Parts: sequence; structure tokens; C-alpha cells
Amino acid sequence: MRCLGELESAVMRVLWDSVEPIKVREVLLRLDTGRSLAYTTVLTVLDNLHRKGWVQRDLDGRAYRYRPTRTREEAAARSLHQVLVASGAPDVVLAHFVASVSDEQAEALRTALRERQRD
Repeated sequence: MRCLGELESAVMRVLWDSVEPIKVREVLLRLDTGRSLAYTTVLTVLDNLHRKGWVQRDLDGRAYRYRPTRTREEAAARSLHQVLVASGAPDVVLAHFVASVSDEQAEALRTALRERQRD
């Protein structure tokens, strides 16, 4: 999965915040980028996200409804994994990361590792 640009990330936030699949016009109305965007710009971004595998689209009449292919948390975890792999030294990066987390985050990591061992 590739990294997202600023506008792609904003569109994904709209989709993740939506309860159900939404059309381009709805995405455009909910976007808060601080600038005016054209319908065709948002359509192009959604088409690119579909091509990259970030969103799925289903035809509803003459327009598509878009929804994310994974949750925000799954996407974040995948991005973290890609950073680890790209670092060339994932064990060192993990050690630095663990040293930087709060006590609550460390406990969440311990819990996740215990659950992983049970699987």
C-alpha cells in the first residue's frame, strides 16, 4: 500500500468518519481542507484511491458510492509495518519506539503480544 498525499488523506478521513458508503458530492461537501475544491478533483482523488486499493466503489444508479477497504487503525498499522521494513533495521527502530511510548501504550503492547501468543 502506498503512502497517501494530503488530499487523499483528507478524503480517507471523510470516508472513515462516514457510517455508510458515500458519493463524490457527499465527500466534497464534508471535506474541510481550507480551500475550494472542484467536484472533478475529488472524483479524481477517489478514482486514484480505488486504483491504489484504499477504497471500494459500488455503482448506485449512475454514480458510485465509496467506502474504505480497511479501517483507519488497519491502515495505520500497515503504514507502521512499511516504515519498519523500509528502515533496514526494524529491531533497532522497534527498540527506539518502545523506549518512547507511555506506560499506557507499553501496557497495550504487552497485551497485544500476549494475545498474539494465544493465536
